[in-house]
Amino acid sequence: MKALDTWERVLLTLIALVYLAFGLGIEGFLSPYALADSTYNFSEKALIALAMALLVVAGEIDLSIAATMALCSLAMGFAMKAGASLPLMLLAALATGLLCGALNGWLVTRWKLPAIVVTIGTLSLYRGLAQVVLGDQAITGYPQTLSTWGNGSLGDLIGVPALIVPIEFAVLVVAGLAVGLLLHRTLHGRRLYAIGSNPIASRFSGIAVDRYRMGLFLFAGVMAALAAVLLTGRIGSTRPNLAMGWELDAVTIVILGGVAIEGGRGSILGTVLAAVLLGSFTFALGMLNVSGIVMSMIVGGLLIVSMVLPRWLRLLQRGARPALRTV
Repeated sequence: MKALDTWERVLLTLIALVYLAFGLGIEGFLSPYALADSTYNFSEKALIALAMALLVVAGEIDLSIAATMALCSLAMGFAMKAGASLPLMLLAALATGLLCGALNGWLVTRWKLPAIVVTIGTLSLYRGLAQVVLGDQAITGYPQTLSTWGNGSLGDLIGVPALIVPIEFAVLVVAGLAVGLLLHRTLHGRRLYAIGSNPIASRFSGIAVDRYRMGLFLFAGVMAALAAVLLTGRIGSTRPNLAMGWELDAVTIVILGGVAIEGGRGSILGTVLAAVLLGSFTFALGMLNVSGIVMSMIVGGLLIVSMVLPRWLRLLQRGARPALRTV
């Protein structure tokens, strides 16, 4: 157990096993182009999972984050149809994400409502708005630049065709580093851990708990907008079912990454590794033509396992420690 004394090491081992097993069983799975394509399977989900991880560390949750993506994409589509330039389209998506996050944060901080109840309600509200406004229609015709952001590689940006790293994955790496530094290397990150461990004690110690909670919900809206821009560019359209069910994937990534659902514990590295593990695994299943319903069952199973296995490992490690000698 020494080699697996942290959850991040367990995830790294599982990732290695996934690539080894499917690399031997699926021809071309380990080719550079297939590996690059596999990142599209998790980059946008990982972006919203970063925001979800901060919320869960602080003892909160946002189940409306995927529905927020749909509204952000819708706002961007309406802006385009109104003749707005690309910067204004992006501003519309960002403003919508901030408004959705602000409503969630206001209900949680001002009215002291449980975040899980609030965001279940706003999930239905945001998704319902997108479905009522669009119906069975779709908005298409987005600028080529947006498609490049969603489907292109870094080589497309700098004119080096051999550089096939997807832009979405590069954005994820930068975002992961930024959020990781915030959580693990700043005073604000330590305060988030404190809020998640004991919000009452944190408030008495002078931490503006509600201000931090509001900030986290606003950040979730920003990340939803960013993910919506990339996803809309990748698929080239706005649809009411955009990112449908991704809130479950985001929660699975966060819990699988070792973030304690009760708050106060977890890491961004674990969250990113969990996204890679889940994304590469489902990408391989897609290459094997496994149906979507089976993948959903697997994701649900992983959510259960990811909650049970870390606890079991901690109990195992405690049991392996020698008992203190009493006199």
